Amino acid sequence: MVLSSSEIDARLERILYNVEKPGRYVGGEFNQVVKPWDQVDTHVALVFPDIYDVGSSNLGITILYQELNCRPDTLAERAYAPWLDLETAMRSHDIPLFSLETRHPLSSFDIVGITLPYETLYTNVLNLLDLSGIPLHSKNRTENHPLVIAGGHCAYNPEPMAEFVDAFAIGEGEEMVHDIVDTYRQSKNDHLSRSQLLKKLSTIAGVYVPSMYQVEYREDGCIQSVEPLLDQVPRTVRKRIVAKLPPPPTHFLVPSINIVHNRVAVEIMRGCSRGCRFCHAGMVNRPVRERPVDEIIHAIDEALERTGFEEVAFLSLSSSDYTHILELVDRVSKRYCGKHLTISLPSLRIESFSIDLLEKLKDDARQGGFTLAPEAATDHMRNIINKPIPTEQLLDMVKAIYSRGWTTIKLYFMIGHPSETMEDVRAIAELCKSVISLGTKTIGRRAKLNVGVSTFVPKPHTPFQWVACDPPEIIEAKQQLLRQEMRAPGMKFNWTDPKETLMEAWLSRGDRRMAQVIETAWRNGAKFDAWQEYENSAFWLAAFEKHALDPAFYVHRQRSLDEILPWDHIDTGVRKSFLMRDYQASLSGELSADCSQQCHACGILPAFSDIEIQQRDNWKCPQPDNSLGN
Repeated sequence: MVLSSSEIDARLERILYNVEKPGRYVGGEFNQVVKPWDQVDTHVALVFPDIYDVGSSNLGITILYQELNCRPDTLAERAYAPWLDLETAMRSHDIPLFSLETRHPLSSFDIVGITLPYETLYTNVLNLLDLSGIPLHSKNRTENHPLVIAGGHCAYNPEPMAEFVDAFAIGEGEEMVHDIVDTYRQSKNDHLSRSQLLKKLSTIAGVYVPSMYQVEYREDGCIQSVEPLLDQVPRTVRKRIVAKLPPPPTHFLVPSINIVHNRVAVEIMRGCSRGCRFCHAGMVNRPVRERPVDEIIHAIDEALERTGFEEVAFLSLSSSDYTHILELVDRVSKRYCGKHLTISLPSLRIESFSIDLLEKLKDDARQGGFTLAPEAATDHMRNIINKPIPTEQLLDMVKAIYSRGWTTIKLYFMIGHPSETMEDVRAIAELCKSVISLGTKTIGRRAKLNVGVSTFVPKPHTPFQWVACDPPEIIEAKQQLLRQEMRAPGMKFNWTDPKETLMEAWLSRGDRRMAQVIETAWRNGAKFDAWQEYENSAFWLAAFEKHALDPAFYVHRQRSLDEILPWDHIDTGVRKSFLMRDYQASLSGELSADCSQQCHACGILPAFSDIEIQQRDNWKCPQPDNSLGN
């Protein structure tokens, strides 16, 4: 029996007083959209599989929420993972997962759209489906169940979650979401079966329906083939992009409790031209597209008026690479002078960051820390990962930052890159000591340095997708070296637990067989794997053992260049031959120039050559170099 919204409301009223932060579950935020349920034909639930505090500021959900609620024939409502205390109470009182806007159970919606920004949310997805009364497996759902669709960066390797998701949205959703809703509505009007609906969905550009493909394996465990089961189903699914970025959202929800990001977030550009070989986002988000300054400022004006937020974040993979960044910061600073508006640029490149930009930022942002990501500390490693940053340039920037009012600098590094030596790791500590020493000389004991060191995971669709992860004992040895060396007044060092790294690796690099491991780990008790205090690798290792799979097969195995990878049938527009060529360049430490200055024939322009030239006037791509071949 499906509970009505009023029945859920009544049961919730009895238990919310006994849980931590009941404001997570009541909705009613300023700018939320509530449409009359019975007067709208199509109901979509947008789900972030983590708690409200983390997910409510997610820009992808914000974009889709506004896109769908602009349609008169559709309503979109939100749902998040309940924290452990409420989940326990919900299960004991038979309360299904519900939407915040109208308290309807998720099983009453037509479409449930789940965003997957990182892999350690997978067990939460299963938990939310179970809490909603929706069968975990796509094959067990009937016409009476919602259509379950997933998108986000993890969708670029959809195979580990293929058994649980009806369809994946590969790429950018602003246009694709309308095609999905239109297809659903037409199929409903035509009284098509669920299997017929899935067939129609598989013909939409950017939509991948796993049940329409058969995967065969070789005796050694590698993939033999991935074949479509029907002639009309494409052999490969190419990501969907929007040729020209639409106006950014401005109706941000204003939460009634503290969340991770209380701010207006404006995406100033999408994509990155730098070509860091470890960076999944930089490869799959090509081509680079920029928004005009006037459009950004108009969005800020409207969003601040509608929200009252006091911080504006300029989002992109590399904000200082935005062509008009100096003009943008200058105009916003002058426009809001004296109004206590903080401007933040979360992603800054040392190579493109200038003293001029620092001067424009100092009055608006110096109350916070200043974040830079060198990733490596030796020329040897910088050349391998294609992120060349001279140490002298970094130290010059550090001195300029400290001397202009900032007291805290945050530096991010990564260990475990291919061909890394212990001397490369030791160099991280030496560089950090130089930074804090320079800070102390510049501003005295007020100088602080926070250092974060993560561990490299070779991600799909990157030049490093063939390489192996460091084994646990090597990771621990490198971390131990850093713990011994990173000792200086004013310095704080944080690192990633090797168990978290290995989990991320097997989930991001897995094939379709990983689904049974994910389900068993969840049944063993795994959830909130992204939360360090709830990560439990024993649940996962037991699941691998039960299904006779070896995590080392996915994590610590160097893959041959001719191997069929689990994600090869997902096409990002960047040719596999380009990734292979760039990987081979890394072996000799050969650098690749910024692709906004020199085309390396990655394939992205030919992949979207059908897009009208006038829609591509904001792309930062030079003419392709066809001499490099395919």
